[in-house]
Amino acid sequence: MSELPEKDLPPGRHRLLKEHLMTEIRQETPRAERTARARRPWLRPVLVGAAAAAVAGGVLVALPSGAEQNTAVKHTSDEAVALLEDIALATAKRDAPEIRDDQYVYVKSRVAYSSQQLTASDQKPSKPELDPVHDREVWFAVDGKRPGLLVEENRNGRTELEAEKPGLATNTSYRNLTTLPTDPDAMLKWLYKNRQGDNQKDHQAFITFGDLVRESLVPPAQGAALYRAAAKLPAVEVVKDVKDAAGRTGVAVSREDEHGLQTQLIFNPKTFEYLGERVVATRETEDGLEEGDVTGTAAVLDREVVDKVEQRP
Repeated sequence: MSELPEKDLPPGRHRLLKEHLMTEIRQETPRAERTARARRPWLRPVLVGAAAAAVAGGVLVALPSGAEQNTAVKHTSDEAVALLEDIALATAKRDAPEIRDDQYVYVKSRVAYSSQQLTASDQKPSKPELDPVHDREVWFAVDGKRPGLLVEENRNGRTELEAEKPGLATNTSYRNLTTLPTDPDAMLKWLYKNRQGDNQKDHQAFITFGDLVRESLVPPAQGAALYRAAAKLPAVEVVKDVKDAAGRTGVAVSREDEHGLQTQLIFNPKTFEYLGERVVATRETEDGLEEGDVTGTAAVLDREVVDKVEQRP
């Protein structure tokens, strides 16, 4: 069983997913058999809304619950602490935008997810393969009270995003994010308390941190606290010369899970702006991955405030 109670995930984010990282398995087996198969995690497709539940006849298969690890946890490197402090300082210096409740946060990304093939004649999924890189655009209501929109150049297509459920701590609208702690220790407690998914708790807190900075607009004070809180998580490392989905090279703060998959959050090494995310295998896995295989990649190309859905900067 999961160590966490069931929670409502923020509408428009990862509502259908119980984990940060998932594989999309495209297959022809009966639905009852498909939903019973648990697989290893990969980069999340970030599907949203009820219409995304049956992606072209495929299914998203949830991970088994994560157990706490008994092995000693590595300390976060001094290099990672220093990098996250530089990012926090740069974030704190940015001006808080003047935003009206009737506006929308627009984020344009370039992304690619992994998928596997599974047929009735061959019940063992193939090695995960990275799908083509494609564009993804989302519009989220600033106050969270109105529907948003996802437009993605893959099987998701065009999907309306539901308004947020009032009162959820995990809502990611700009107005709700302004209520998050500005103290790093309090933010760290928030990450552990509100983490979503069944990864080991320290890794899931890192994943929740990454989810917030990827496809939200976090106010400067809360953003600075978020990066300083991440520096307090164990086993965070720095990886240099990492390319995002747009081909831009940056420096990454990273953390590896028990499956040998390393989540890398990529930043511009000069301005410390967030560039994107990558998940890469650090060793051979039972699923056929080899060291260095990329299982998911993303790049944020634009993040702006606009007046209406479908308006582009």
